[in-house]
Amino acid sequence: MEEFIEYILQYGNLNPKQIDLIAKKATRTKLGKDEYFAEAGKSLKQVGFVLEGVLRLCYYNNKGEEITRYFINENHLLFNPYKEPFTEYIQAVTDCELLIFTNEDWEDISNTIVGWEAILQKIIAKALVQKLQRRSPLVEQNATTRYLMFMESFPSLVNRIPLSYVASYLGITQSSLSRIRKNIH
Repeated sequence: MEEFIEYILQYGNLNPKQIDLIAKKATRTKLGKDEYFAEAGKSLKQVGFVLEGVLRLCYYNNKGEEITRYFINENHLLFNPYKEPFTEYIQAVTDCELLIFTNEDWEDISNTIVGWEAILQKIIAKALVQKLQRRSPLVEQNATTRYLMFMESFPSLVNRIPLSYVASYLGITQSSLSRIRKNIH
């Protein structure tokens, strides 16, 4: 719980009563490797905060190929501010531990804590900037540069996730990634 409170306090202030309210609404849970936090076509029924582990956002293209679009690791919030059904999957890449809030409890926090929406808007804005910073250059670079940028952007993930997911994220085959890694290391 401390990790979540520290995370929130980066974006705004909370008093002890507000922190206590948040703590009462949260539940710790585990998500096993390959389990889904969210599935395409379904609405998200909860809000999660990653305490430990790695998840990925993925989808299937029109050829039925699985494409990894993004990785989510510790100290990141998983929520759908727009309440629309997901178009992608959120899948655990490793065993994960999450702090979970039901949508009702999240709504209660939002309605009770003055300034909660402003905190969430700052979190969303920062996440969008990070997403663009990580993703945009990938389109323009060659495969080796994309891999080096991936290692720079996600240094703690390189040895924690399967190479097939990294290759998918980079838009290259796993054999190409293996060659690149062999040439670099």
